[in-house]
Amino acid sequence: MLVLAGVAAAAVALASSSASLTVDSRALASVSLPLGGGSTRRVVAVSGPRSRPLPVALRDGRIWPRHALPAGERVAIEVVVQRPGWIAWLAGRTERLRLTLTTPSARLAQDYLTVPPGAPLTVRFTRPVSFVAYGSTPGSLKRHPLAGGRSEVTLPRGASAGSLWVAAAPRSWETARPQSLSWFPAGAATAAVATPAPGTTIGPTTPIRLSFARPVARALGGAMPPVSPATAGTWHAVDSHTIVFRPEGYGYGIGAHVVIGLPAGVRLAGGHATASADSGSWTVPAGSPLRLQQLLAQLGYLPLRFTYHGPPPPATPAGQEAAAIDPPAGSFSWRYPDVPSALRAMWAPGAQGVMTRGAVMAFENDHGLTADGVAGPQVWRALISAALSGRGSSFGYTFVMVDKAAQRLTLWHSGRTILTTPVNTGIAQAPTASGTFPVFEHIRVGTMSGTNPDGSHYNDPGIQFISYFNGGDALHAFTRAQYGFPQSLGCVEMALGPAGQVWPYTPIGTLVHVA
Repeated sequence: MLVLAGVAAAAVALASSSASLTVDSRALASVSLPLGGGSTRRVVAVSGPRSRPLPVALRDGRIWPRHALPAGERVAIEVVVQRPGWIAWLAGRTERLRLTLTTPSARLAQDYLTVPPGAPLTVRFTRPVSFVAYGSTPGSLKRHPLAGGRSEVTLPRGASAGSLWVAAAPRSWETARPQSLSWFPAGAATAAVATPAPGTTIGPTTPIRLSFARPVARALGGAMPPVSPATAGTWHAVDSHTIVFRPEGYGYGIGAHVVIGLPAGVRLAGGHATASADSGSWTVPAGSPLRLQQLLAQLGYLPLRFTYHGPPPPATPAGQEAAAIDPPAGSFSWRYPDVPSALRAMWAPGAQGVMTRGAVMAFENDHGLTADGVAGPQVWRALISAALSGRGSSFGYTFVMVDKAAQRLTLWHSGRTILTTPVNTGIAQAPTASGTFPVFEHIRVGTMSGTNPDGSHYNDPGIQFISYFNGGDALHAFTRAQYGFPQSLGCVEMALGPAGQVWPYTPIGTLVHVA
């Protein structure tokens, strides 16, 4: 009988000597020590599919992560417990416990809601959550703690329809993947909402997401919405109610006005402050004048060099377009010696000016674009393409100086004076305007016509070596008995020989400085 009692007592003692490791309702896990004492000697945790070490803290028998963990993350925990001495002889001095768990997660019960006029935007989650975060983009979510854990939360809404990104998790130490939530006014079976909101500024490669109150196939009838300007990219189905357009390559382009149209019967709700619409529009920021100058200098269209202060932008269309909007740091230096003082005085980094306009016109002319000096989406795309391929100009840089007092023209090109020659500028009744002007038309032989000061008309065919720079004013050859006196109707006339020398150096974009 005494033997049986001893065996029973040993069995009870052995059972009470075991610790336990279990999932906790607040922390990661809980450790229960053996009856009668003991201590936790070591806690080791790893997380994720690659078993990354996970720093944890043990407080009052609970194991807490030291930094945020994603909801739905797999975690493996190992705890070594030291038993009290009175039972160590029977059960062993230490006990090793292991537990594998998945951090709890919660999702929106519905991604698409119909909200009656005046009703709150109330969302429900698949289980109680300790916080909710929301915002207009996945990267702009603002976190709001919830006391006690709640399955139903009311979110703010500023329009009858719209979209938000929402994230929530059951534990306060968790992070959660954002989900898109769209809501529509009651009865709007053909309503759609867009993200980002129409009327906002987007990047050249920003995806545009459309969510519909009814399934996409029914709302669109199988045809994807048109995107303007024509953009390389593809519409992708996110789910039965949502599609997203993902631009590729150069995307919409720098400075583009992007429009996406919807078919008849589908209205873009909540996209504007006033009413719904059958299309949405967005704006891509214009390129920075400073980045424009950086690229023009790198490609040889300015009399300057540009040097980066740090790594250059990525050699990809997206990387270069990002730099066009937010220019990298760097510095300019003069490319040539003996730069004329008048040309030096025109240079202003980051400011639009005649030097930059002339360089843009020269680039446009070289690349088959309209030489208007305006850096629109086409020009930016061509500039970035030229920069990525290293297709710069080998022509050099010309600056033409016309001195009206001395009736003299000086041709400077890439660091040296090519020639100086007497000229004829405009008479008092039709003076040559002072200022700096880019050449906008370059003609080997042409007819010049106009009105004389007395009202009569002239028509002179066969004029050679014409470079128009300001309205009807041009550099050109014209036979006179002498040169060095005001004799023209505003043009800068030269003898045939010097004009023939000047003309190859004055393509479109060349600056003519008259003073």
